[in-house]
Amino acid sequence: MNDLTSLAHTTRVAQRGYAASSAEQRTATLHELASILQEREDIILDANQRDMNRAQEQALSAPLLSRLRLSTEKLATLRQGVMSLAEQNDPIGQPLRRTTLDEGLVLTQVMSPIGVLLIIFESRPDAVIQIGSLALRSGNAVILKGGSEATDSNAALVDCIQLALTRTGFSPNAVVGVQGRASIAALLKLDQDIDLVIPRGSGELVQHIQQSTRIPVLGHADGVCSLTLDASANPQMASRLAVDGKCDYPSACNATETLIVHTGFLSQLPIVGKALQDAGVELRADPRSLAVLPWATPAGPRDGSTEYGDLTLAVRTVDSLDEAIAYIHENGSGHTDTIVTESADAAHRFLKEVDSASVFHNASTRFADGYRYGLGAEVGISTGRIHARGPVGVEGLMTTRWLLRGSGQCAGDYGPGRKAFAHRAEPTHE
Repeated sequence: MNDLTSLAHTTRVAQRGYAASSAEQRTATLHELASILQEREDIILDANQRDMNRAQEQALSAPLLSRLRLSTEKLATLRQGVMSLAEQNDPIGQPLRRTTLDEGLVLTQVMSPIGVLLIIFESRPDAVIQIGSLALRSGNAVILKGGSEATDSNAALVDCIQLALTRTGFSPNAVVGVQGRASIAALLKLDQDIDLVIPRGSGELVQHIQQSTRIPVLGHADGVCSLTLDASANPQMASRLAVDGKCDYPSACNATETLIVHTGFLSQLPIVGKALQDAGVELRADPRSLAVLPWATPAGPRDGSTEYGDLTLAVRTVDSLDEAIAYIHENGSGHTDTIVTESADAAHRFLKEVDSASVFHNASTRFADGYRYGLGAEVGISTGRIHARGPVGVEGLMTTRWLLRGSGQCAGDYGPGRKAFAHRAEPTHE
């Protein structure tokens, strides 16, 4: 048994012990983690600064540097997320349905952790706490493989989670970090002890993982999010939402990448364009929008279907809401799309017909986030359609089990000419 095989098996054992504990014990671990993050803030920021220094020496791109950087504010947000999870009801064992099959024979479907998760992520060390705290709340164990650019930050944050586990009487092996690119290929072969892989990163990373393992993969496509300005859009609101969606955190997967403009709004587009220009955004406009945005750059063939991750925004003109929706389906990634409109009918159609994980009306694409959704945190955003979609919080990390309580019944006692099942639905809570 090699080191990674042994690690995965040890993690499996730790997960089963952790999930079998009481809800109060698991909640105590989350409270402890929040305290440790405060207690060790200077240690974490020092580790992050070492990573930042190396990244700057290696001339990493501005979006990567932005994702890598931790701050007092980011750590405060992480602590808030941990406390939000601590305040949630513990999901393990929660009944979803209860059925009396016969007198003295009761079947209950309950929520249960998936098991051992392998999370592969790039740049963002804050993902360690987001993912680790979700694992603690949901009763899962997690193996974390972060990017080499965040080695020291990731290690410092994993240490915090392991210390919280140890202080509350659990094995620290329920949350472990691994290093080295070669470890990914080895871990992806361990389908006996790893139940789900969640890659957080580029579309290329997700596709590579999906093609390299028999373990189920919960992934996402690129974050090509759009903001549609309908003919009846309020130009001041449109300006605020466009600037927020593009500039609040340009490297995030929920940043706005494409501005879709109804021809009926073109005369007011310069108001929005000026606000974006003042915020330092480069606009790459198609011919019709370029006619009213003469300072913009002519769009290329890939503009409108690209996740830029920086202060670049594609602008595309459409003649109708139908064309806008069709454009989103053809060029978007199914992540997050929003419409700005004063028309209730247009808003209703957009929310009903746009087939994306998150669809908004008069709100920034940046709201597509587990913390903002009240999930406490997210392990990632799924654009797939199986199991979980959109920000994946605690519920997305749960499966179910069936518990049958009998009094000596045999299956052969039931059937034609024998006893009949009652199949009587009961309240889920006694």
